[in-house]
Amino acid sequence: MIRARKSGKKSASLRPPVPREKPFFNLALALLLGLVGAAVLHIVIILALPHFTGKDAYARITREGSAHRFHTLGLTADAAGLAQNDPFLHTAVCAFDVSLNPVQLTAQGDVTFWSVGVFDAAANEVYSMNDATAVEGRLDVILGTAAQIAGLRASQPELAGQTVLMEMPQARGYAVLRALAPQQSQLPAVEAFLAEAGCSPIAD
Repeated sequence: MIRARKSGKKSASLRPPVPREKPFFNLALALLLGLVGAAVLHIVIILALPHFTGKDAYARITREGSAHRFHTLGLTADAAGLAQNDPFLHTAVCAFDVSLNPVQLTAQGDVTFWSVGVFDAAANEVYSMNDATAVEGRLDVILGTAAQIAGLRASQPELAGQTVLMEMPQARGYAVLRALAPQQSQLPAVEAFLAEAGCSPIAD
């Protein structure tokens, strides 16, 4: 009687299944985590806004110092009653007046996140943006009256591709610039970002 030889190889059906990669799942998870992080950051910013949107916000910001320059706030309330509010979200404020000339807001640097809000003197938000919506991640906004902005569009059409031109409903207003430093090692870059930010009148 001839016996069938037993093969030394295991049947393919007995091999343990090889786990398949799930690129779609991994991508979806990454997107979900990104959205959750963005939502949390958005909530933090929204919760901080009432500090700068009260009826006396403009008057308090003018007490920080001279107009047309950003003033960095501390962790504790200063003489004007303003403070940073969040230990990781560093803040600078600037009061401005566009009655004579437009005002240009500028800032750039290697920071994790930044945002800016522009308000009129009555604390109504006129414009807001962050690094994700800015051209090359830089802050470059010109604020002015309707006539000033129209004049800039006519005389310098090239500005449209790199600078946001925004009409102010009132001549006076203020800007609130924030930058995120979740780690101590990121603090020097954020401090430099705020210290070098511009809020200066320009010739129209």
